[in-house]
Amino acid sequence: MKEQLEQLQVEALEEIKQASTQKSLNDVRIKYLGKKGPMTEVLRGMGKLSAEERPIIGELANTVRTAIQSTLDARIEEVKAIELEEKLNAETLDVTLPGRTSTPGHSHLLQQIIDEMEDLFVGLGYTIAEGPEVETDLYNFEMLNLPKDHPARDMQDSFYITEETLLRTHTSPVQARTMLEANGKPIRIICPGKVYRRDEDDATHSHQFMQIEGLVVDESISMADLKGTLEVFVKQLFGETREIRLRPSFFPFTEPSVEVDISCFKCGGKGCNVCKGTGWIEILGGGMVHPHVLEMAGYDSSKVSGFAFGIGVERMAMLKHGVDDIRHFYTNDLRFIEQF
Repeated sequence: MKEQLEQLQVEALEEIKQASTQKSLNDVRIKYLGKKGPMTEVLRGMGKLSAEERPIIGELANTVRTAIQSTLDARIEEVKAIELEEKLNAETLDVTLPGRTSTPGHSHLLQQIIDEMEDLFVGLGYTIAEGPEVETDLYNFEMLNLPKDHPARDMQDSFYITEETLLRTHTSPVQARTMLEANGKPIRIICPGKVYRRDEDDATHSHQFMQIEGLVVDESISMADLKGTLEVFVKQLFGETREIRLRPSFFPFTEPSVEVDISCFKCGGKGCNVCKGTGWIEILGGGMVHPHVLEMAGYDSSKVSGFAFGIGVERMAMLKHGVDDIRHFYTNDLRFIEQF
Protein backbone atom coordinates (compact mmCIF):
# COMPACT_ATOMS: atom_id res chain seq x y z
CA MET A 1 0.00 0.00 0.00
CA LYS A 2 2.95 2.30 0.62
CA GLU A 3 4.13 1.83 -2.96
CA GLN A 4 0.57 2.47 -4.20
CA LEU A 5 0.37 5.80 -2.34
CA GLU A 6 3.77 6.92 -3.58
CA GLN A 7 2.78 6.05 -7.16
CA LEU A 8 -0.47 7.98 -6.80
CA GLN A 9 1.46 11.05 -5.68
CA VAL A 10 3.83 10.88 -8.64
CA GLU A 11 0.99 10.45 -11.15
CA ALA A 12 -1.13 13.19 -9.61
CA LEU A 13 1.67 15.74 -9.47
CA GLU A 14 2.55 15.02 -13.10
CA GLU A 15 -1.04 15.54 -14.24
CA ILE A 16 -1.25 18.75 -12.23
CA LYS A 17 1.90 19.97 -13.93
CA GLN A 18 0.45 19.22 -17.39
CA ALA A 19 -2.95 20.84 -16.70
CA SER A 20 -3.27 24.32 -18.25
CA THR A 21 -6.83 25.36 -17.39
CA GLN A 22 -8.88 25.67 -14.24
CA LYS A 23 -11.30 23.08 -15.61
CA SER A 24 -8.58 20.47 -16.19
CA LEU A 25 -7.17 21.11 -12.72
CA ASN A 26 -10.62 20.61 -11.22
CA ASP A 27 -10.84 17.30 -13.12
CA VAL A 28 -7.51 16.22 -11.56
CA ARG A 29 -8.79 17.09 -8.09
CA ILE A 30 -11.93 14.99 -8.59
CA LYS A 31 -9.93 12.14 -10.10
CA TYR A 32 -7.51 11.79 -7.19
CA LEU A 33 -9.20 13.38 -4.19
CA GLY A 34 -12.87 12.86 -4.99
CA LYS A 35 -15.16 10.42 -3.16
CA LYS A 36 -14.57 7.77 -5.81
CA GLY A 37 -10.87 8.50 -6.28
CA PRO A 38 -7.92 6.21 -5.45
CA MET A 39 -6.99 8.15 -2.29
CA THR A 40 -10.43 7.43 -0.85
CA GLU A 41 -10.09 3.74 -1.81
CA VAL A 42 -6.73 3.54 -0.04
CA LEU A 43 -8.11 5.05 3.12
CA ARG A 44 -11.06 2.68 3.08
CA GLY A 45 -8.67 -0.28 2.88
CA MET A 46 -6.72 0.70 5.98
CA GLY A 47 -9.04 -1.39 8.09
CA LYS A 48 -7.36 -4.52 6.73
CA LEU A 49 -3.92 -3.41 7.91
CA SER A 50 -2.32 -4.56 11.11
CA ALA A 51 -2.15 -2.29 14.12
CA GLU A 52 1.55 -1.62 13.45
CA GLU A 53 1.05 -0.65 9.76
CA ARG A 54 -2.06 1.44 10.19
CA PRO A 55 -0.44 4.60 11.71
CA ILE A 56 2.44 4.49 9.26
CA ILE A 57 0.19 4.19 6.22
CA GLY A 58 -2.26 6.76 7.65
CA GLU A 59 0.49 9.32 8.10
CA LEU A 60 1.78 8.66 4.59
CA ALA A 61 -1.75 8.95 3.12
CA ASN A 62 -2.22 12.34 4.80
CA THR A 63 1.18 13.48 3.51
CA VAL A 64 0.31 12.41 -0.07
CA ARG A 65 -3.14 14.03 0.12
CA THR A 66 -1.65 17.27 1.46
CA ALA A 67 1.04 17.30 -1.24
CA ILE A 68 -1.53 16.80 -4.00
CA GLN A 69 -3.89 19.47 -2.57
CA SER A 70 -1.19 22.10 -2.03
CA THR A 71 0.28 21.50 -5.48
CA LEU A 72 -3.22 21.83 -6.95
CA ASP A 73 -3.85 25.12 -5.12
CA ALA A 74 -0.55 26.57 -6.27
CA ARG A 75 -1.12 25.51 -9.86
CA ILE A 76 -4.66 26.95 -9.87
CA GLU A 77 -3.28 30.35 -8.82
CA GLU A 78 -0.68 30.16 -11.59
CA VAL A 79 -3.31 29.30 -14.20
CA LYS A 80 -5.60 32.12 -12.96
CA ALA A 81 -2.76 34.61 -13.34
CA ILE A 82 -1.97 33.32 -16.84
CA GLU A 83 -5.63 33.51 -17.92
CA LEU A 84 -5.95 37.04 -16.48
CA GLU A 85 -2.84 38.15 -18.34
CA GLU A 86 -4.16 36.71 -21.61
CA LYS A 87 -7.51 38.45 -21.08
CA LEU A 88 -5.84 41.78 -20.33
CA ASN A 89 -3.68 41.50 -23.43
CA ALA A 90 -6.74 40.72 -25.54
CA GLU A 91 -8.63 43.71 -24.12
CA THR A 92 -5.80 46.20 -24.14
CA LEU A 93 -6.91 49.85 -24.32
CA ASP A 94 -4.52 52.09 -26.18
CA VAL A 95 -4.69 55.25 -24.09
CA THR A 96 -2.61 57.09 -26.68
CA LEU A 97 -5.54 57.12 -29.14
CA PRO A 98 -7.37 60.47 -29.46
CA GLY A 99 -10.62 60.62 -27.50
CA ARG A 100 -14.00 60.60 -29.18
CA THR A 101 -15.44 64.01 -28.44
CA SER A 102 -19.15 64.75 -28.59
CA THR A 103 -20.51 68.14 -29.48
CA PRO A 104 -22.51 69.55 -26.55
CA GLY A 105 -26.07 70.53 -27.34
CA HIS A 106 -27.80 73.79 -26.49
CA SER A 107 -31.27 75.21 -26.27
CA HIS A 108 -33.13 76.01 -29.47
CA LEU A 109 -33.16 79.70 -30.38
CA LEU A 110 -36.88 79.97 -29.59
CA GLN A 111 -36.32 78.43 -26.18
CA GLN A 112 -33.47 80.86 -25.57
CA ILE A 113 -35.82 83.78 -26.26
CA ILE A 114 -38.50 82.29 -23.99
CA ASP A 115 -35.97 81.74 -21.19
CA GLU A 116 -34.71 85.31 -21.51
CA MET A 117 -38.24 86.73 -21.31
CA GLU A 118 -39.23 84.45 -18.45
CA ASP A 119 -36.17 85.54 -16.46
CA LEU A 120 -37.09 89.18 -17.03
CA PHE A 121 -40.74 88.88 -16.02
CA VAL A 122 -40.09 86.56 -13.08
CA GLY A 123 -37.66 89.20 -11.87
CA LEU A 124 -40.53 91.72 -12.09
CA GLY A 125 -42.67 89.55 -9.82
CA TYR A 126 -44.62 87.60 -12.43
CA THR A 127 -45.36 83.89 -12.18
CA ILE A 128 -45.44 81.45 -15.11
CA ALA A 129 -48.83 79.93 -15.93
CA GLU A 130 -49.50 77.13 -18.42
CA GLY A 131 -52.58 75.45 -19.85
CA PRO A 132 -53.72 72.82 -22.36
CA GLU A 133 -53.02 73.18 -26.08
CA VAL A 134 -56.34 71.46 -26.87
CA GLU A 135 -58.90 73.96 -25.62
CA THR A 136 -62.64 74.46 -25.45
CA ASP A 137 -64.43 77.17 -27.39
CA LEU A 138 -65.49 78.62 -24.04
CA TYR A 139 -61.98 79.48 -22.85
CA ASN A 140 -60.42 80.15 -26.25
CA PHE A 141 -63.11 82.60 -27.39
CA GLU A 142 -66.19 83.16 -25.25
CA MET A 143 -64.43 84.03 -21.97
CA LEU A 144 -62.36 86.54 -23.96
CA ASN A 145 -65.33 88.55 -25.21
CA LEU A 146 -65.62 86.61 -28.47
CA PRO A 147 -69.08 84.99 -28.43
CA LYS A 148 -70.10 82.53 -31.13
CA ASP A 149 -70.48 84.08 -34.60
CA HIS A 150 -68.55 87.19 -33.52
CA PRO A 151 -66.87 88.57 -36.69
CA ALA A 152 -63.55 89.11 -34.85
CA ARG A 153 -63.12 85.32 -34.73
CA ASP A 154 -62.22 85.48 -38.42
CA MET A 155 -58.85 86.96 -37.40
CA GLN A 156 -57.98 83.61 -35.83
CA ASP A 157 -58.94 80.89 -38.29
CA SER A 158 -58.78 77.77 -36.16
CA PHE A 159 -58.21 74.01 -36.17
CA TYR A 160 -61.43 72.57 -34.73
CA ILE A 161 -61.55 68.99 -33.42
CA THR A 162 -65.24 69.10 -32.57
CA GLU A 163 -67.70 71.99 -32.56
CA GLU A 164 -66.63 72.87 -29.02
CA THR A 165 -62.98 71.72 -29.03
CA LEU A 166 -60.06 73.17 -30.95
CA LEU A 167 -56.31 73.72 -30.90
CA ARG A 168 -55.83 76.97 -29.03
CA THR A 169 -55.20 79.99 -31.25
CA HIS A 170 -53.42 81.99 -28.52
CA THR A 171 -52.35 81.49 -24.91
CA SER A 172 -55.12 83.82 -23.71
CA PRO A 173 -57.23 80.84 -22.50
CA VAL A 174 -54.59 80.43 -19.79
CA GLN A 175 -55.38 83.97 -18.66
CA ALA A 176 -59.12 83.19 -18.52
CA ARG A 177 -58.51 80.01 -16.53
CA THR A 178 -56.13 81.79 -14.15
CA MET A 179 -58.60 84.62 -13.49
CA LEU A 180 -61.35 82.14 -12.65
CA GLU A 181 -59.06 80.21 -10.30
CA ALA A 182 -57.86 83.45 -8.63
CA ASN A 183 -61.42 84.07 -7.40
CA GLY A 184 -61.09 87.85 -7.42
CA LYS A 185 -57.49 88.04 -6.15
CA PRO A 186 -54.71 90.06 -7.88
CA ILE A 187 -52.85 88.38 -10.74
CA ARG A 188 -49.47 88.93 -12.36
CA ILE A 189 -48.63 86.15 -14.82
CA ILE A 190 -47.01 85.35 -18.15
CA CYS A 191 -48.26 82.46 -20.30
CA PRO A 192 -45.68 80.92 -22.68
CA GLY A 193 -46.68 78.15 -25.06
CA LYS A 194 -47.40 76.82 -28.52
CA VAL A 195 -50.47 77.96 -30.45
CA TYR A 196 -52.08 77.02 -33.78
CA ARG A 197 -53.83 78.87 -36.60
CA ARG A 198 -54.83 77.92 -40.11
CA ASP A 199 -52.32 80.18 -41.83
CA GLU A 200 -50.61 79.39 -45.12
CA ASP A 201 -46.97 78.72 -44.28
CA ASP A 202 -44.61 81.28 -45.80
CA ALA A 203 -41.62 83.37 -44.73
CA THR A 204 -43.62 85.22 -42.05
CA HIS A 205 -46.53 82.87 -41.25
CA SER A 206 -46.75 79.40 -39.73
CA HIS A 207 -49.65 77.14 -38.80
CA GLN A 208 -47.98 76.75 -35.39
CA PHE A 209 -45.91 79.25 -33.46
CA MET A 210 -44.95 80.30 -29.93
CA GLN A 211 -46.49 83.04 -27.83
CA ILE A 212 -45.85 84.65 -24.48
CA GLU A 213 -48.79 86.60 -23.10
CA GLY A 214 -48.83 88.70 -19.97
CA LEU A 215 -51.67 89.63 -17.63
CA VAL A 216 -51.82 91.91 -14.61
CA VAL A 217 -55.05 92.43 -12.66
CA ASP A 218 -55.18 94.55 -9.51
CA GLU A 219 -56.48 97.83 -8.16
CA SER A 220 -55.44 101.06 -9.92
CA ILE A 221 -53.73 99.40 -12.89
CA SER A 222 -53.43 101.89 -15.76
CA MET A 223 -52.13 102.22 -19.31
CA ALA A 224 -49.03 103.85 -17.82
CA ASP A 225 -48.23 100.56 -16.07
CA LEU A 226 -48.50 98.71 -19.37
CA LYS A 227 -46.26 101.22 -21.16
CA GLY A 228 -43.66 101.11 -18.39
CA THR A 229 -43.61 97.31 -18.38
CA LEU A 230 -43.18 97.14 -22.16
CA GLU A 231 -40.37 99.70 -22.08
CA VAL A 232 -38.46 97.56 -19.60
CA PHE A 233 -39.08 94.48 -21.76
CA VAL A 234 -37.96 96.16 -25.01
CA LYS A 235 -34.77 97.61 -23.53
CA GLN A 236 -33.90 94.21 -22.02
CA LEU A 237 -34.37 92.35 -25.29
CA PHE A 238 -33.21 94.91 -27.88
CA GLY A 239 -30.98 97.34 -26.00
CA GLU A 240 -31.17 100.38 -23.76
CA THR A 241 -31.38 102.85 -26.67
CA ARG A 242 -34.64 101.43 -28.03
CA GLU A 243 -37.83 103.47 -27.70
CA ILE A 244 -41.45 102.38 -28.02
CA ARG A 245 -44.64 103.95 -29.29
CA LEU A 246 -48.25 102.87 -28.86
CA ARG A 247 -50.77 103.07 -31.72
CA PRO A 248 -54.54 102.61 -31.32
CA SER A 249 -55.81 99.22 -32.42
CA PHE A 250 -58.63 96.76 -31.77
CA PHE A 251 -58.70 93.49 -29.84
CA PRO A 252 -62.02 92.13 -28.51
CA PHE A 253 -60.58 91.34 -25.07
CA THR A 254 -58.88 94.70 -24.40
CA GLU A 255 -60.23 98.27 -24.34
CA PRO A 256 -58.44 100.45 -25.18
CA SER A 257 -56.14 98.34 -27.38
CA VAL A 258 -52.75 99.24 -28.82
CA GLU A 259 -50.14 98.01 -31.25
CA VAL A 260 -46.62 98.46 -29.90
CA ASP A 261 -43.70 99.55 -32.11
CA ILE A 262 -40.01 99.87 -31.29
CA SER A 263 -37.52 102.22 -32.87
CA CYS A 264 -35.57 100.42 -35.57
CA PHE A 265 -32.42 98.85 -34.17
CA LYS A 266 -30.69 98.92 -37.57
CA CYS A 267 -31.10 102.56 -38.56
CA GLY A 268 -31.91 104.07 -35.17
CA GLY A 269 -35.19 105.48 -36.42
CA LYS A 270 -33.87 107.15 -39.59
CA GLY A 271 -35.55 104.70 -41.97
CA CYS A 272 -34.16 101.63 -43.73
CA ASN A 273 -35.21 98.39 -45.46
CA VAL A 274 -35.82 96.63 -42.11
CA CYS A 275 -38.36 99.21 -40.90
CA LYS A 276 -39.58 99.94 -44.45
CA GLY A 277 -38.45 103.53 -44.18
CA THR A 278 -40.66 104.37 -41.18
CA GLY A 279 -38.07 104.15 -38.40
CA TRP A 280 -40.41 101.88 -36.40
CA ILE A 281 -41.02 98.12 -36.23
CA GLU A 282 -44.26 96.59 -34.95
CA ILE A 283 -43.55 93.92 -32.33
CA LEU A 284 -46.66 93.13 -30.25
CA GLY A 285 -50.19 94.03 -29.22
CA GLY A 286 -51.75 94.79 -25.86
CA GLY A 287 -54.18 96.94 -23.98
CA MET A 288 -56.32 97.29 -20.87
CA VAL A 289 -58.37 94.20 -20.04
CA HIS A 290 -61.95 94.68 -21.23
CA PRO A 291 -64.36 95.21 -18.28
CA HIS A 292 -66.63 92.47 -19.63
CA VAL A 293 -63.72 89.98 -19.56
CA LEU A 294 -63.07 90.90 -15.94
CA GLU A 295 -66.74 90.52 -15.03
CA MET A 296 -66.99 87.08 -16.68
CA ALA A 297 -64.00 85.96 -14.61
CA GLY A 298 -65.60 87.10 -11.34
CA TYR A 299 -63.93 90.50 -10.85
CA ASP A 300 -65.66 93.74 -10.02
CA SER A 301 -64.56 95.99 -12.90
CA SER A 302 -65.49 99.09 -10.90
CA LYS A 303 -62.79 98.25 -8.35
CA VAL A 304 -60.05 96.48 -10.29
CA SER A 305 -58.49 96.87 -13.72
CA GLY A 306 -55.72 95.16 -15.64
CA PHE A 307 -53.54 95.11 -18.70
CA ALA A 308 -52.59 92.32 -21.08
CA PHE A 309 -50.12 91.90 -23.92
CA GLY A 310 -49.16 89.20 -26.40
CA ILE A 311 -45.69 88.59 -27.81
CA GLY A 312 -44.81 86.37 -30.79
CA VAL A 313 -41.63 84.52 -29.83
CA GLU A 314 -40.64 83.84 -33.45
CA ARG A 315 -41.05 87.53 -34.31
CA MET A 316 -38.80 88.50 -31.40
CA ALA A 317 -36.16 85.99 -32.54
CA MET A 318 -36.39 87.11 -36.18
CA LEU A 319 -35.98 90.76 -35.26
CA LYS A 320 -33.21 90.24 -32.71
CA HIS A 321 -31.10 87.84 -34.82
CA GLY A 322 -31.99 88.86 -38.37
CA VAL A 323 -33.74 85.61 -39.31
CA ASP A 324 -35.50 86.09 -42.66
CA ASP A 325 -37.84 83.06 -42.72
CA ILE A 326 -39.98 81.72 -39.85
CA ARG A 327 -39.76 78.22 -41.33
CA HIS A 328 -36.09 78.02 -40.33
CA PHE A 329 -37.20 77.52 -36.72
CA TYR A 330 -39.02 74.28 -37.54
CA THR A 331 -37.06 72.53 -40.31
CA ASN A 332 -34.36 71.27 -37.88
CA ASP A 333 -31.52 72.25 -40.20
CA LEU A 334 -28.38 72.06 -38.05
CA ARG A 335 -26.68 74.67 -40.22
CA PHE A 336 -29.25 77.14 -38.88
CA ILE A 337 -29.63 75.80 -35.33
CA GLU A 338 -25.88 75.72 -34.61
CA GLN A 339 -25.56 79.47 -35.30
CA PHE A 340 -27.36 80.25 -32.05
